[in-house]
Amino acid sequence: MTATPIASTTRYINPNTTKIYFCSSIANKAAPTRSELNAGTDLSGEVNAVSGWKTTSDQVETPDMATRFTAKIPGRITADDSSITFYCDKTGADARALLPRDTNGFIVFLDGGDIASQKMDVYPVRVSSLGKERSTDGKDAATVEIQFSITSQPAEDVTIP
Repeated sequence: MTATPIASTTRYINPNTTKIYFCSSIANKAAPTRSELNAGTDLSGEVNAVSGWKTTSDQVETPDMATRFTAKIPGRITADDSSITFYCDKTGADARALLPRDTNGFIVFLDGGDIASQKMDVYPVRVSSLGKERSTDGKDAATVEIQFSITSQPAEDVTIP
């Protein structure tokens, strides 16, 4: 007898699949409603790069006198420093207008697309900075990196309504 293999996955790449929404209001981050998601803004088409957006847990050592081995238990949960880089518009009519510094809301990642019954992650956020990227070589489009403070524990793997 052998162990049961893990189920096969339907593999994908993020471009043209993952959706990223900004929602100014979600009453329950563990169960956003369809109307709350629909009231948000789909950022996907203006995203150049994404950084962070994952949680990690500290490891707490728990040594004891009975053994030389030092066991560990999960500790505090933290979120990585997180940002989204957007394309700039010459007139400023871009993500900077929607997300000025100190804006509160929710960044929602719908990794398999906005498909009911699939999973999404909901991050409560506050915009902390808007850093304009400038280049002199003419090889890159103008962008702005918007950094977010994650203000409370994200709701991960929430079912999309």
